[in-house]
Amino acid sequence: MQQRPQPKAPNAIDVHVGSRISMQRRVKGMSQTTLAEGLGITFQQVQKYEKGTNRVGSSRLQAIANILGVPVSFFFEEGSGVFADPQGPDMRASDEITQFLTSAEGVALNRAFVKIQDAKTRRKFVDLVKTLATELSE
Repeated sequence: MQQRPQPKAPNAIDVHVGSRISMQRRVKGMSQTTLAEGLGITFQQVQKYEKGTNRVGSSRLQAIANILGVPVSFFFEEGSGVFADPQGPDMRASDEITQFLTSAEGVALNRAFVKIQDAKTRRKFVDLVKTLATELSE
């Protein structure tokens, strides 16, 4: 029997850039379809970019940055672990944060949190979440 070649895993940098595209798109409340229309591509292509399956070219990344209202450098921020050691602890921590920030709950929590004007109330909320997390992990 002939073995099939293993599918190529996405590059860690492409995954990071894609997750930053997804995060900013969600923060803006934009659908994949809307972003795709602005780029003149299909929403499926946007999905592939966001998953890191397809690499985003430089001119396309500039267009995405313009549509999302961020500098191109935004897509590479918080990615130092990605470039140094893709399997290192920095990458895992960055992945967890990115996964949370790109989730529906993360976006909703972030939007609600930034609406809290009082700094003392914000600190109390963070303390509450930390307490709940500690209680649930015990």
